Amino acid sequence: MGQENYPNRPLRLVVPFPAGALTDLLGRAVGERLGKALGQSVVIDNKPGAGTLVGAEIVAKAPADGHTLLISTSSTFGIAPALYKNAPIEPLRDFQPISLMGTVNFFLIASNVFPAKNFREMVDLIKANPGKFNYASVGNGSAHQLFMEDLKQRLGLDIQHIPYKGTGAALIDLIPGKVQVMFADATAAVPNIQAGKVQAYGTSAAKQNSLIAAVPPVAQFLPGFDWQAWQGVSAPAATPPAIIARLSAEMQKFQNTAEFRELLAKFGMEPWGPITPAEFSALVKSEMGRWAEAVRVSGAKVE
Repeated sequence: MGQENYPNRPLRLVVPFPAGALTDLLGRAVGERLGKALGQSVVIDNKPGAGTLVGAEIVAKAPADGHTLLISTSSTFGIAPALYKNAPIEPLRDFQPISLMGTVNFFLIASNVFPAKNFREMVDLIKANPGKFNYASVGNGSAHQLFMEDLKQRLGLDIQHIPYKGTGAALIDLIPGKVQVMFADATAAVPNIQAGKVQAYGTSAAKQNSLIAAVPPVAQFLPGFDWQAWQGVSAPAATPPAIIARLSAEMQKFQNTAEFRELLAKFGMEPWGPITPAEFSALVKSEMGRWAEAVRVSGAKVE
């Protein structure tokens, strides 16, 4: 089917996270705008599980006619294929990336009970007390864990990992000081920093964040430290180029609006792009190697 009669029925946008998660909010925002542009409804289909691989596999096996799309993330195309043995997808073989929507910066936060008041004090305190302190994550192999393990490896820190089922559960223990520090995505971190419930030492991305200007990048203290999660839209690999081009063009239109950029900011995201499908594919290729190495270094295992 070419572009001239596409789409001829409602689209299905698979979100490999549960309803209410950041990726779900982004998916609904994209679906609403894409549906208006295409003149068809876009049905959001939440398919979480196996580190996002459940939803990804559904789209990989769907007809490549542009009617089934995936909210694709750095977890789906970076972490999960490296973390899960015999992963059911291979990102560049099974998908055609279309458009990168935005990135998620992570904030290195700590309990107010923790005596360190900045990044350097945190490093000194942990080094002076090997094995005494704990950091939280949202699970083995999560970006939250990988970022901290990279920090540990670079600085030679001895701090123990405590995985939680979600950022909310981790914050319940971090705020009173049951665990001391964690990398938390901006969506969860920023409101707690602004409310004074936690203190912030830095951000995972090397670029200065646009959400809380007073919080510097970790890279300011540790050159070369540069991590951020990203989210975009992809289609099955064999989707006709004309349909990919149409989808890319329509997404770029709403990505260029101030209204959409403001919405990303509300989600704790920063815009990236618009970029072309070829540029998104090149990014996925380069990022796959970085995330695979981070998984290897971390020693993360899925149970």
